Amino acid sequence: MTTFRKPQLAALLPAAILFAATTLAVTPLRAQAVPDQTLSSSSTSDQTTPAAYAASASSVPDPRTSPPSKPGALTLAQVLDLARSKNPTILAAEQNLQAVRAQELQAGVRQNPNFGITGADITEPASVNNPYAYAFQVSRLFERGQKRKWRLEDARATTSQTRAQLEDSIRQTELAVKTAFTRMLIAKQSLVLSSASLKDFGHEVDIAHDRFTAGDLGKLDYERLDLQLGDFESDQANDIINLRQASDQLQTLIGVESPSTGFDITGDVVPPVVSQTRDQILQTALTNRPDYAATRFGVAAAEANSRLAIANGTADPTLEGEFDLTGPERSAGFNINIPLRIFDRNQGNKDTARFQADASRLTETAARFQVISDVDQAWIAYIQSKRLSDRYGAHYLDESSDVLSIAQYAFEHGGIALIDYLDALRDARSTTLDALNAYQQTWLAIHQLSAASATEVAP
Repeated sequence: MTTFRKPQLAALLPAAILFAATTLAVTPLRAQAVPDQTLSSSSTSDQTTPAAYAASASSVPDPRTSPPSKPGALTLAQVLDLARSKNPTILAAEQNLQAVRAQELQAGVRQNPNFGITGADITEPASVNNPYAYAFQVSRLFERGQKRKWRLEDARATTSQTRAQLEDSIRQTELAVKTAFTRMLIAKQSLVLSSASLKDFGHEVDIAHDRFTAGDLGKLDYERLDLQLGDFESDQANDIINLRQASDQLQTLIGVESPSTGFDITGDVVPPVVSQTRDQILQTALTNRPDYAATRFGVAAAEANSRLAIANGTADPTLEGEFDLTGPERSAGFNINIPLRIFDRNQGNKDTARFQADASRLTETAARFQVISDVDQAWIAYIQSKRLSDRYGAHYLDESSDVLSIAQYAFEHGGIALIDYLDALRDARSTTLDALNAYQQTWLAIHQLSAASATEVAP
């Protein structure tokens, strides 16, 4: 759970009220050039250095707005389309499905007939007592017990199971893509916040240096303040790393061999409201979840395999027809060969298939329990994270803006010191970062709900 803190509005109000009673003067500091800041000559002559720094401090970026994007940035829908068509894992699963489907052809073939020719006494000269003899045989094994039927049912159920596994692979890949997309989008916005925080704290350190040079601030206080700048630099560096890693992960998922720094995305930071109830989502999950469907097809395949094992315990006769030619004499005959299943009646395979069918039914039950658990966990995560993100969007962010406005007004009129104003600015940015984390957790919970129900719950 993200830890957040609310700006101390009450701590700043007395300063504004104090200004209404009496006007305090701000001690002028030695003018110093501000990095990355352009001021006109008239502006620098009319403003003190602290006032110039305060005027240059940018407003707090609103986490409720989408971060800036490059031209051609991809939306979530476009990224998902690329993943479905180019992700190597999905492509491999599709080829595996084609290979399994081909087994249906093999399962449905019938037994081939056999044709044979036999010649006798053909090396000796033919005579009345020793004529040439030839025999032509055609034979075929006939399957009993509907073996072909059960083979076909087993193969078709296996194909259906593999197709469901392909759909589940797509479901898992889409969840990974959505998660990477959200993390990259939040990382972009977080980098905007950390960069702004670093810039503004840099202003505070510059002013502290001016005060230290002028003898208004001790060396210990200045160096302790300067050391804190490393934390802001570390935050920005971590955000840069997080953004690049999220970008690389997302590009890998959509089938990009070598990730590019020019890759960019665009989307809404504020998550939508899920209109379905928990029971509706659960019913949809039990109907649509491909992994649960795969276990049901697994039961069908196991039952067909069990029937096939029973059928394989029956005897299959072989019928043979024969035509004989001995000299001028012609004759025909037949032969029937029936194996006697006295000892081997496929007992072991029958038991194995029966136990496997029982195991597949238990696997289906376990999958059903898992679907219910996944929906329940995702639902509670969505409810709690959405409540928190709504609280930030409807209350804390506006309250933070009010605190910052009061602090800015008080500072501009001499009510508080610059350090207090920049602290208020830093607290406001901390609140926006906490709000951003709440939005990310809500988006991730929505993606989990979509994956748990195998449908798109976001409007």
